[in-house]
Amino acid sequence: MSRIFVHGIGAVSPAGWGVPALSEALKNGEPLPVQNLPRPGWEKPLCIRAVPVPSARPAFLAHPRLRRAGAMAQHTVAAVLEALGDDVVRVRSGELRLGVIVCTMVGGMTYTRRFYEEVLREPATASPLIFPETVFNAAASHVSAFLGAKEINYTLVGDDGTFLQGLALAAAWLANDRADGCVIVGAEEVDWIVADAVRLFQPRAVYSGGAGALYLKMDADSEVELAAITDSFIFTKEQTRAKAAARMKSQLPAGSTNELLCDGGADSMIWSNWPGRRLTPKTILGEAFVATAAWQCVSACQAISQNESPAANVSVVGANQQAIGARFVANNL
Repeated sequence: MSRIFVHGIGAVSPAGWGVPALSEALKNGEPLPVQNLPRPGWEKPLCIRAVPVPSARPAFLAHPRLRRAGAMAQHTVAAVLEALGDDVVRVRSGELRLGVIVCTMVGGMTYTRRFYEEVLREPATASPLIFPETVFNAAASHVSAFLGAKEINYTLVGDDGTFLQGLALAAAWLANDRADGCVIVGAEEVDWIVADAVRLFQPRAVYSGGAGALYLKMDADSEVELAAITDSFIFTKEQTRAKAAARMKSQLPAGSTNELLCDGGADSMIWSNWPGRRLTPKTILGEAFVATAAWQCVSACQAISQNESPAANVSVVGANQQAIGARFVANNL
């Protein structure tokens, strides 16, 4: 892999809007409060961790493309803007070719559920205004439209590990001169249908939503380098989750006492001999699938940029598809 560097990070999470809120919650180490979400037909509500309402309405929501956008698109755009920073101006002027990759497992479920509820009630009056938000690539489309970015734009659908596949794809685009910079986002949103499904398959998990973003370029003027991404080890009848996770681990360095491990919780046992500090965002922020993997990467990059660690491994064992890992290191300019 060509040398790829992290030039910005962004996040929206149950801790709040922005990387500082995410970092503060992880530093405190206490699970965030749980809220109740009504489930139709039940007296007992579901438990979730939702993204709080921002203290002030973000100015970008006034954009025509975002006035009816769902929560996933709003969180995606917010994370992208934070990650891009001053390069937003360069993208809009056409000076910088920006590739966009949005990764998700569930997608824009709230509007999808609303639309099909209307279809079931009366197909002839189901609102065409919310239908565009039901497609998986809605959020990625909103990002490019908002920024005026005319370059390559993909949406990847899969389990938690898809965010790391997005990083690998972005690295290939940069190496092949498909773009000058790439922003990769992992995003999910909260809806009762998904929260109920999580309850069935992971009874102890608390579903959450939000987004995390990394902005990558080949420009070495950066504090953090994306040093490696492992192969993707698929779960099969012959290759169990445990075997896939072990193979992923074998492709990452064993670590040292001053390095950080950002794991996903399900892979804790394979890293029982990790010698350094560990961080499991899911235990604090909740289960948000691809967004959780993005928060792991954001946290790893933040720790390195704040000189808390010279390197960090990110370990992701997905919900139903793959085990994949990444390594970030401090860039010695």
